[in-house]
Amino acid sequence: MDQSNETVLRERLQTGFLGIIAFSLILFMLVQARFILISLAIAIILFSMTSDAIHAISSRLKVPNWLATTLALIGIALGILWVSTTIVAQVNEIVFLSISYAERAQAAIPALTERLGPEAQERIITALTNFNITGWIRSLAGQASGILSGSVLVILFVGFMFAEQVWFPQKVLRLSEDADQARQVRRIITSIMHRVNRYLVVKTAVSMVTATLVWLIFSVAGLELATAVAIITFLLNFIPSIGSIVATVIASILVFVLTGDMTMTLIVGLLCTLVQFVIGNVIDPMLLGQTLRLSSFGIILSLAFWGAVWGVPGMFLAVPIMVALMIVCAHIPWLRPVAVMLSREGLPDDGSSDRQDSPRAA
Repeated sequence: MDQSNETVLRERLQTGFLGIIAFSLILFMLVQARFILISLAIAIILFSMTSDAIHAISSRLKVPNWLATTLALIGIALGILWVSTTIVAQVNEIVFLSISYAERAQAAIPALTERLGPEAQERIITALTNFNITGWIRSLAGQASGILSGSVLVILFVGFMFAEQVWFPQKVLRLSEDADQARQVRRIITSIMHRVNRYLVVKTAVSMVTATLVWLIFSVAGLELATAVAIITFLLNFIPSIGSIVATVIASILVFVLTGDMTMTLIVGLLCTLVQFVIGNVIDPMLLGQTLRLSSFGIILSLAFWGAVWGVPGMFLAVPIMVALMIVCAHIPWLRPVAVMLSREGLPDDGSSDRQDSPRAA
């Protein structure tokens, strides 16, 4: 009996060590291949969203599928290049103005920290003095220029996905060697696509409205960098929970640096906070509804993990990855506890409500 228990314990230990080694290898690969994997994840999301749009255009407007696909690919390429060049241009503008406003920022720091007391003020000023903010800003501009090369890679990935979509059902069928199992796999993929697409469409619309209101606040106040702050707000709103907070803090700091007026800073900061609060706590949940039934704590963990692995792009992709993971785990019996932990009420969404398969995905 003791020998049998020792054998079971040894097997469990071996399985545990093998799991740790496998996780370490996967984590190493995620970090080392982050550029390619991030581009691939973005390409998959764009392909998923465009597939539904192509199917709708082809079925409703009676447009040939090849023409709709070609137009969609051209639109994706032009859209990605336009967004990339716009982001790079705005980042360069922020870098240029940040360097030119460096002296004004240093003069504004004592006024901003004077209420914390002389000791805390001295520590903050010393820490900021030792921090090479100019070098960090220049490195940020260098990283932003890498967006263009990533955009080209995303366009190539999307193009090859469109070319391979015709053969995807046959590949799934040959891999599973069972028609029912292949149909189940395609249903899971379709459910993930529908959930992620719905989330991204709603989030894009909500972020656009938020960014427009922030732009109006800055423009009415006669402040510079209104467009840049609006773009930053739009992008950061895709990061759940903390994105809106970071965007509001950045906007408030920029107002104080640009004006040096605490009253103006408080007014603009309160207006931006009000916009973020109303949209984030009233409009956003109302539009999303039951699209995302994810645990709030799970979302924070996902943000922390993917932020540590892939940086800021990982935080943007954290929620879509979490949605896909929950649906997949809900269909695998021995992984269902993971889906239960990721869900909000302990009732994981397995996508069973999505009855219609997307022809583009299936």
